[in-house]
Amino acid sequence: MKIALLGYGKMGREVEKIALKRGHTIVLKIKEDEKYNLSKADIAIDFSVPNAALSHIINCFKNNIPVVSGTTGWLENFHKAIDTCKEKNGSFIYASNFSIGVNIFFELNDQLSKMMNSLEEYSVNIEEIHHTKKLDAPSGTAITLAEGIIKNSSKSNWELMENMTNIDSKLIPISVKRIPDIPGTHMVSYESEIDSIKIKHTSKNRKGFALGAIIAAEWLINKRGIYSMKDVLNFG
Repeated sequence: MKIALLGYGKMGREVEKIALKRGHTIVLKIKEDEKYNLSKADIAIDFSVPNAALSHIINCFKNNIPVVSGTTGWLENFHKAIDTCKEKNGSFIYASNFSIGVNIFFELNDQLSKMMNSLEEYSVNIEEIHHTKKLDAPSGTAITLAEGIIKNSSKSNWELMENMTNIDSKLIPISVKRIPDIPGTHMVSYESEIDSIKIKHTSKNRKGFALGAIIAAEWLINKRGIYSMKDVLNFG
């Protein structure tokens, strides 16, 4: 594949390394919000910044370029990306986290939330830890975990723990920590008076995110439509 990297920070450089090892070619690298030409690309991978992601994605649809996006913090405009993809008959995969391990973790979270739904004696909370340069809080991964629980329970929404003035049983508290050089740690905890049940995923480096994005791009090429990592990994 001939890949355009829309965003060339730490994640973009990690994607480049793995793409080259897998025999692909990088034909475009965008560091900032600048004008660029996608004509040489077969597919684009977006790991940019929240205020640039939507314009990158829509630009790909307008140029008939499939796009894989892992940028978080812009999802208030997600419907615009979806609408444009449908209008242009484009190809799109968005994931809050492309790590294969994290996507297995999402599936475990879904199954556990279904099992815990009827057990009112348990409360649930989410903790996420990332490096100090991460721009959004909570992380997109933490939000995806919360959405999985909401889908399978009576919870109505999530809330940053530091903003909660009282404990609303309908809300999922999310605690956020920023520590230097932490790629990403997420934990879902169910607590009762008698015991605790916890599932946890710890990323050791950025390689897992980058590899997952490349695998998603390889899967998406020559397809039309809107997909997720569930489709890529055949999770049903």
